[in-house]
Amino acid sequence: MTSSNTPLHDLSVAALTSALRERHVSALETAQHFLARAHSHQPLGAYVALNEEATLAQARAADARIAAGSAGVLEGVPIAHKDIFVTRDFPTTAGSKMLVGYQSPFDATVVTQLAQAGAVTLGKLNCDEFAMGSANENSAVAPVGFDAPAPVRNPWNHDHVPGGSSGGSAVAVAARLAPAATGTDTGGSIRQPASFCGITGIKPTYGRASRYGMVAYASSLDQAGPMARSAEDCAILLSAMCGPDPDRDSTSLDMPAEDFSRSLNDSLDGLRIGIPKEFFGDGLASDVRAAVDAALREYEKLGAKLVPISLPRTELSIPVYYIIAPAEASSNLSRFDGVKFGHRANHFTDLEDMYKKTRAEGFGAEVKRRIMTGAYVLSHGYYDAYYLQAQKVRRMIANDFQNAFQDCDLIAGPVAPTVAWKIGEHGNDPLADYLADIFTLPASLAGLPGMSVPAGFGAGGMPVGLQLIGNYFAEARLLNAAHRLQQATDFHLRGPL
Repeated sequence: MTSSNTPLHDLSVAALTSALRERHVSALETAQHFLARAHSHQPLGAYVALNEEATLAQARAADARIAAGSAGVLEGVPIAHKDIFVTRDFPTTAGSKMLVGYQSPFDATVVTQLAQAGAVTLGKLNCDEFAMGSANENSAVAPVGFDAPAPVRNPWNHDHVPGGSSGGSAVAVAARLAPAATGTDTGGSIRQPASFCGITGIKPTYGRASRYGMVAYASSLDQAGPMARSAEDCAILLSAMCGPDPDRDSTSLDMPAEDFSRSLNDSLDGLRIGIPKEFFGDGLASDVRAAVDAALREYEKLGAKLVPISLPRTELSIPVYYIIAPAEASSNLSRFDGVKFGHRANHFTDLEDMYKKTRAEGFGAEVKRRIMTGAYVLSHGYYDAYYLQAQKVRRMIANDFQNAFQDCDLIAGPVAPTVAWKIGEHGNDPLADYLADIFTLPASLAGLPGMSVPAGFGAGGMPVGLQLIGNYFAEARLLNAAHRLQQATDFHLRGPL
């Protein structure tokens, strides 16, 4: 408990930072509290690795810096990392058998930057294998407390998926197992699980956050971002995470770090919010539409103006994404061949046999599906027909957004067509998962910043998220719009447990 008698796990990142600086609670006590919650909520399957000795050592060091008056902006605040970021003190598996037992000799840049800001690492969080999935049902790694792989469970209803691929991150924040978490978004993997679990998450402009030390899925799409309960918390975290890293990441933008919380209390008077007609068609569930419409009415009350716009190639984002992303994955995952690191088959006759058996044993069904798709569209005779055409349409999708931004400042709509579905409901139909990404894929293909903001509840009391999309480098404006909505509503304050 803090001096206000609020349980530690109910404090926001901003409030926890103040409590730590004012010495109402120590970083060590805070870390111990969240580790205890991680253990007591193991059935959710959120964590895949803990190292209490390392966590508590980081907390003691944070306490020493606070006492010395040299605290960073996140000093002593516990944070957990998606198991797609490599870490020295914790194993990294990317949710795959292929990397079981792998211990990185270095930290990912995002992990390093948060540590330099004073954050204490609680552990690693479950995710779909190599970030490939929309439900967190594709993890091949046993969560903490489990003897075998198990799906991550939505804390609002344990029979439902949390979304993916950053499902473990969303669950950890929603269930108050961590004040905040890192995630990655390739086609919606921060925004969709944030929506399904009733938290806030933001994907910054592509290149804002370094990809160094992030296990690659699709290099032209992967982007790191924070997941927390509020836009204010996300702004604080994103400010620490972003910044140039050109020496180690060729896709890193040479732009200085900035304070994304600088505009959090700006007025929304005159803000033009674009409403794409393609996001409100027949495929959108009525309960999701009702929650999104209610959030948009709140924006009108705050002084914003709703503007009808069109993103005509929205439907094409699915085939375009599922050509480009698998193509890049087939290249990125070729390194996992059993030669240098990762899993190696125990029995083989020659080098080619070792390659085949290693990859057959180490990769799960969804990863194999995407590798094969990617290899096919890049093969001789099909490159021009599929991959090249997909890249052309990708540019058209990006142009559609630029045309829309001539008439509006931000774009709003649903994150997903439905609330979280039941575990196993989509069975062996990967297309059902792919179609759930239709509203998040366009912004990813264009490299635009986007976020999910809690907007209410739908069928079965499951959370619904409002998606906000900004133009390039408009993160501060996005976060302000989300923050002002959260000042007018309390959906982000509600918890499942």
